[in-house]
Amino acid sequence: MHRLGGICIGLHRYDRIYVDYKNMPKNLISISEAAKQVGASVDTLRRWDKSYRLPSIRIGPRGHRFYSQEDIHRFLRNDSSVAKQWAISPNAELPASEVYCPTRDIFQARLEKLQSVLQGKISDSSISLLCAITGEIGNNSFDHNLGNWPDVTGIYFSYSLRERTIVLADRGLGILRTLKRVRPELSTSSEALKVAFTETLSGRFPEARGNGLKFVRSVIIKNPFTLRFQTGNALLLLKEFDKDIVVSQTDEGVGGCVAIIGFEKSL
Repeated sequence: MHRLGGICIGLHRYDRIYVDYKNMPKNLISISEAAKQVGASVDTLRRWDKSYRLPSIRIGPRGHRFYSQEDIHRFLRNDSSVAKQWAISPNAELPASEVYCPTRDIFQARLEKLQSVLQGKISDSSISLLCAITGEIGNNSFDHNLGNWPDVTGIYFSYSLRERTIVLADRGLGILRTLKRVRPELSTSSEALKVAFTETLSGRFPEARGNGLKFVRSVIIKNPFTLRFQTGNALLLLKEFDKDIVVSQTDEGVGGCVAIIGFEKSL
């Protein structure tokens, strides 16, 4: 926390921020305008503020609620759909800067920010596990596409307390092309996805990819989390207590990978 004009300012993205009118940030909208944009009542926004679902910026000695227009846009954005469309698009465009991690260092910094965002909202053990599997999936993208990115380097990484989701995507080689180097008998994305999530492979690059995803699976099935993971035209859905790996086929293929981690039951 920092001080500005004798009033506390929380630097955290999802913390409530308190300022006086003299230091009122630009690009703020009133609670009534925010309510119109999100399609909810003012009372609903007050409840969401208290529960940290959509925190406000408190202005003046009476703490009137205002909202950053950027936060409203982020709240309304469907990260899952945006990430998948970016991953499957034939046009190699960069994602929005706030969700684009071109390097591993930027991803690690934003992963640490996610850890801070979740503090006080879910248990410490759940935070640790969520960040561990998020880091595993994100780092896999960098490890197994290094020097071989087809077009856009880096990953899409975002999270939403409203949707209770963490979203990661890349335009990399995908699991089939990665594992096929050492398992040439693999012929489909479905086969490769099952191997990656169930078999212990050697620790040598690129085989180690499967070991990381096996860890992800072990965390998901023992905790109140969900995972939706797509590579190629293969889609894996995983949740707590699942014993078997079930992979379905999708109409649209993804060249790289798209992962959506859900943690609704943890909040």
